[in-house]
Amino acid sequence: MSAEALFERDGAVFVPTELARGPWDPRAQHGGPPAALAARCCERAAGGEAMQVVRITVELLRPVPLSPLTVATRLVRPGRKVQLVEASMRAGDSEVLRALALRMRRCALPLPPDLDTLPPPPGPSAGAMTLPPWASAGWRPAFHADAVEHRFVAGSFAQPGPATDWIRLRVPLVAGEATSPLCRAVAVADFGNGISWVLPRTEGWMFINPDLTVYLHREPAGDWVCLEARTLPEPHGIGFAESRLWDERGPIGRALQSLLLERVP
Repeated sequence: MSAEALFERDGAVFVPTELARGPWDPRAQHGGPPAALAARCCERAAGGEAMQVVRITVELLRPVPLSPLTVATRLVRPGRKVQLVEASMRAGDSEVLRALALRMRRCALPLPPDLDTLPPPPGPSAGAMTLPPWASAGWRPAFHADAVEHRFVAGSFAQPGPATDWIRLRVPLVAGEATSPLCRAVAVADFGNGISWVLPRTEGWMFINPDLTVYLHREPAGDWVCLEARTLPEPHGIGFAESRLWDERGPIGRALQSLLLERVP
């Protein structure tokens, strides 16, 4: 593995490395890296110094290629307490991704000490490092197999149904930059449908998400983000995946994905 980040900078252009590759096409990225790159650009857009991105919705307009990308941001709704930032990602002349981020002001606001809190699932040390079963049959290097580490504490890649998986990035999002907590969360949130599958790939099922929405009421602390995920398919070709997001201190938010269900003969 020669690449040391998911993207490298060339002026205003972001050049994906092979570590951004997805499992469906050797020429296309996994959804996590470009979604995280859009999140990076939204949180860095002007006027956000005292703001936190609390929601980002990423529309994957078409497969994001392993080719140079540009990202343009626009402040859609300025404000002192609430802002909306839009990001448009292009590969050449084609728009491949669009994102809308909600930013809210941060301030010190002490809360009552007796509020209910949810205990987190067993930590990452309770799980064993796991590779997706299709990693050996796919194209390498790739994001899902080489750029992240998975540690399941409930369920697994090998069995259908709900799963709880601690995931961390092994490399920076952008070479030479520290990866923000928001970007770490968004990069791994796209795994919800993959870890909680209920329709087997070995029987020709595909469940691709054309979108990803991540809500964060608190930025994750530390490198590990946990997905407590569930997939809900319907017999009219549409499904849904939802993930409760955790760090080792407790809950941090939710991730939601619409699923396009297909079966290839």
